[in-house]
Amino acid sequence: MSGTFFEVRDVSKSFPGVKALDCVSMSIERGEVRALVGENGAGKSTLMKVLNGNYKADCGSLLIDGCEVHISDPTVAAQKGISIIFQELNLVSGLSIAENIFAGRLSENGKPIRWREIRKKAKQYLDRIGFDIDPKTEVGQLSVAGKQMVEIAKALSYNAQLILMDEPSASLTQNELEKLFAIIRDLKQKGIAVIYISHRLEEIFSICDTVTVMRDGQIIGTSAVKDVTKDKLVEMMVGREISQTFPQREHHIQEEVLRVENLIRKGGKAKISFNLHRGEVLGIAGLVGAGRTEAMRALYGVDYIAGGSVYVNGKKLSSSSPQAAKEAGIAFLTEDRKEEGLTIDFSIKSNIVMAKLRTIVKRAFLNNAMENRVADKYIQAIKIKTPSRNQKVLNLSGGNQQKVVVAKWFNTDSDIIIMDEPTRGIDVGAKFEIYEIINDLVSQGKAVIMISSELPEILGMSDRVLVMKSDAIVAELIGARINAVDIMNYAF
Repeated sequence: MSGTFFEVRDVSKSFPGVKALDCVSMSIERGEVRALVGENGAGKSTLMKVLNGNYKADCGSLLIDGCEVHISDPTVAAQKGISIIFQELNLVSGLSIAENIFAGRLSENGKPIRWREIRKKAKQYLDRIGFDIDPKTEVGQLSVAGKQMVEIAKALSYNAQLILMDEPSASLTQNELEKLFAIIRDLKQKGIAVIYISHRLEEIFSICDTVTVMRDGQIIGTSAVKDVTKDKLVEMMVGREISQTFPQREHHIQEEVLRVENLIRKGGKAKISFNLHRGEVLGIAGLVGAGRTEAMRALYGVDYIAGGSVYVNGKKLSSSSPQAAKEAGIAFLTEDRKEEGLTIDFSIKSNIVMAKLRTIVKRAFLNNAMENRVADKYIQAIKIKTPSRNQKVLNLSGGNQQKVVVAKWFNTDSDIIIMDEPTRGIDVGAKFEIYEIINDLVSQGKAVIMISSELPEILGMSDRVLVMKSDAIVAELIGARINAVDIMNYAF
């Protein structure tokens, strides 16, 4: 450490009906890796957006090297040496990787763009994080993990002295995560400070020097990582003790509800066959790029299939489309909530009822009273933090947006629920609540397919596990065989 670089003094920020930040003060040293943790809605992302100039604080001050600065927008933040990697990806799908990395900086003073030089520089930043890909590749062709790597390269392309990382590892494999940690260590050695937001507490103990806990818009405390335990952090975050990570449930697996035979998606490498039973949580494990999400998109009819059949309750689906799947009682919570799971400019209640509008329509008009009752039911049941059911989803934290996606599909009362990374970006307390909801669903005789990149989640929630690699199911594990060693051996 070589002295305080950045300081926040008594910063507050309010939105209609909610105080997101309440007199927050914090200082960051040069070369420090500071963890920022807290439940969804605690104010972490709001604080980052104030530091980056996306939001203007209602009061308080920001200081760099002891001098007060006014950060009016992200461009000014970049000029002051502050760069951010958002939890929600902030890329243009139709542009190349190089164009995204240097967006707004492709030419100088109106001079012709030197494409060869731009791509060469982009490749240097990609190589630095171990992402071996042509910078001319269109971002829309990348997986969520690939897009995340581009975000990291983009942040590194600024000569930043403070990098804000909001859930940077959410979609990374263990190998990619180690590369990210190597980058952070390299930044630290060069005196660059990092604020690292993550709900994966094991990452905090692996890479961070200090940790600040936020709750309800306030800072609860700051400690050296070596001086705190995971249990203590969780207790500070949620304001109560959580005695276990995964809720217990009785296992009552019943008759087959879904059977997939030789399903192959267009452009896929292998045929997929498996079944699912009522009262069962079927975990799908594998590395990013193994084809887990793609297989479920094909099953649901989002992506074209080249062959195969899907049977629900013994009846073959007559067509491959999301509408046919939904009518057959299948729900699909997608991995990318921002692009595919939500209409973010709509209200919470509009999003919750969206997948089952027929039930609240009377004579071609929405029944507002019924819409409100449905929304309130799930806001309370899933504990969505919001001042009102009429709040735009855009204004919610990432984790609360995820809860709205969950509520939308739970409202359809489907018998088969496919969940692709259901707790991505959700804090420890909220994860437990989602797990309890999953357990409640299967106790009612419903069936859940859960894709997760978090191995403890697969181990803690699954009755049976399918491991995928290169588009194929390479193992089916039950009982004692559901363990980390077997899963990773098959995945690799």
